[in-house]
Amino acid sequence: MESTQKKSSARPVHRSDRIKQIFVLVSMVSFGGSAIFGIFSLFSSGLSSQHQQKPTPVAVSQESLLAAQERGYETVLQREPQNQTALEGLANVRLQMNNKVGAIEPLEKLVKLNPGRSDYKALLRQVKK
Repeated sequence: MESTQKKSSARPVHRSDRIKQIFVLVSMVSFGGSAIFGIFSLFSSGLSSQHQQKPTPVAVSQESLLAAQERGYETVLQREPQNQTALEGLANVRLQMNNKVGAIEPLEKLVKLNPGRSDYKALLRQVKK
């Protein structure tokens, strides 16, 4: 009678082990498949991006950069007319653009706001020549 009980109890354990093995096998295949799919999609997107190279940005001229800076300083000065950083930047940008007449106004404001700064006075005299 004991041998019959051992056989019947041994069979469910074996069956349980078999189910575990199948579950592990299915899990491994699923993991491997998803890993392979991920790697494949990574490489395929990398290859497709190489073929679709982005157009190189158009070289922006120095003049357009200076004009953009000038507009930025002017915008700041509309809100804060006595902003010394914006006044100095505007004067420098206009001098770089060879707009000496345009640089006079911000330099005069800087001299008026900072009467002790001799460098502003000297630059204003030099621009007015």
